[in-house]
Amino acid sequence: MKPYLAAAAALGMIAFAPLPAQAQAEPGDKVNQLIVYGDDPCPASTDGSITVCARKEESERFRIPAPLRDNPNASVNQGWTERVKAYETVGAAGAYSCSPVGSGGASGCMAKLINQAYAEKKQSTDVQMGKLIEEERAKRLQTIDADAAAEQARVEQIEKEYDARIARERAAEGAPVTPAPVPATPPQN
Repeated sequence: MKPYLAAAAALGMIAFAPLPAQAQAEPGDKVNQLIVYGDDPCPASTDGSITVCARKEESERFRIPAPLRDNPNASVNQGWTERVKAYETVGAAGAYSCSPVGSGGASGCMAKLINQAYAEKKQSTDVQMGKLIEEERAKRLQTIDADAAAEQARVEQIEKEYDARIARERAAEGAPVTPAPVPATPPQN
């Protein structure tokens, strides 16, 4: 194959590459999620970002995170209801059963994984950043009316100053203008 044909084929493939979604081009609030320990201060939020801090005890600073310390799948850590649910699916076969038996048996595995992940997330005792972010957004929305009123007052004051300056300049233009004295021209040699 000739080199220019290979280059043309590569450019043709690039032309059909998917473009980023519009939502990716316009990001929302920048969120800075931090975990602080003991009495460490939480950095203040700026106008461009929301800073959310989850506070943990000082003794947790250099430890492995709690969700990773032990095996949550061990039978010791599971309640009886979870054990009974496991027995309900023993011998299940067919579509949406997540088993290697029968046609379509593997089709339910993804649904099972998703349901299991949501159940673990709901039972987690670890920091829930989503809830903290919503609380911070609510605090910002409480001050938005006062901030908007202050900004409006500032803009109106600037407009009044501008109008007064324009009026002074127009009044000065209407006053009789005295011409500047013409300097005498020195004799030329």
